[in-house]
Amino acid sequence: MRWKPAGPRSSAYITPTGYAALEREVVSLWARRAETTLAITAAAAEGDRSENAEYIYRKKELRELDRRIRYLQKRMPDLTVVREVGDVKRVFFGARIQLEKENGDLVQYRIVGADELNPSAGTISIDSPLAKALLKKSVDDEVELVLGDAKQLFVIDKIEYD
Repeated sequence: MRWKPAGPRSSAYITPTGYAALEREVVSLWARRAETTLAITAAAAEGDRSENAEYIYRKKELRELDRRIRYLQKRMPDLTVVREVGDVKRVFFGARIQLEKENGDLVQYRIVGADELNPSAGTISIDSPLAKALLKKSVDDEVELVLGDAKQLFVIDKIEYD
């Protein structure tokens, strides 16, 4: 495998809802870790560990849990919880935006931090090209998004905040 440099770090912003979800995830991971260590102990007591599928599976599960716990313990103190925005008439972090495409279709997005990104729920990262193009824009502003050779034009229809 060839070495490649790390990509740019994601922005350290998060909504209060996203931060609370990460806190719940940490609690859940610690509970699962306790269950997994008990299962490892029980599997190890069965004898030969080299051919014990349960033992091997649980050790792998424990490594994955530990990796995620370590990541969250390092990431969460660096996050800035954005609670309020000064100018609610313009697009900033946490905004819910309704856009009108060139063909008249309406799409809705919410700008969130990279740690709470969920495209199926209509959230986009503040680091995404679309979010960067939308920042500081107002209702009725046109936004042109250029990705490679493709261009898309949007008009901001509505901006809301929680």
